Amino acid sequence: MTNTDPKGFVREVEEFRETSYGLYMYRRSDHPKFDALESWLLPAFDLRANIFHFTPGNERDQRVYLDVARVHREGNLWHTEDWYLDLVEHPGRPIELIDVDELVAATSADLLSAEDAERAILAATRAVAGVTAHGHDVDAWLAAEGAPITWR
Repeated sequence: MTNTDPKGFVREVEEFRETSYGLYMYRRSDHPKFDALESWLLPAFDLRANIFHFTPGNERDQRVYLDVARVHREGNLWHTEDWYLDLVEHPGRPIELIDVDELVAATSADLLSAEDAERAILAATRAVAGVTAHGHDVDAWLAAEGAPITWR
């Protein structure tokens, strides 16, 4: 089993787990700042939820990193199209919305349609409201929405 990232790099995957609400993946990384990545593809939420396992000295004050993205499946293949907006869960603090400038620039340059930009904003708004209502906890929000994600 493999994962192909947005830049076309193909990497072996240690675990895939499919559920009624998404696909879980765990793989090792050859990135200098993290050595493993866990991801959930969540089509109903237009999200990819990630936990980066940072290497010593590269730790960050984050737990879950959410990419706002179109997620869809074609047969046995899962696909994502990044919509530029990202959200970062900081333990015990409000979730952070980042990369709004990237969404605006991509839309202005016709790299992202107005319809997809609107859908991205709606997905980010839903996530911010849900996570906030569940004590700043991504996992608690998703569980309440019927998508109880788990991590290693």
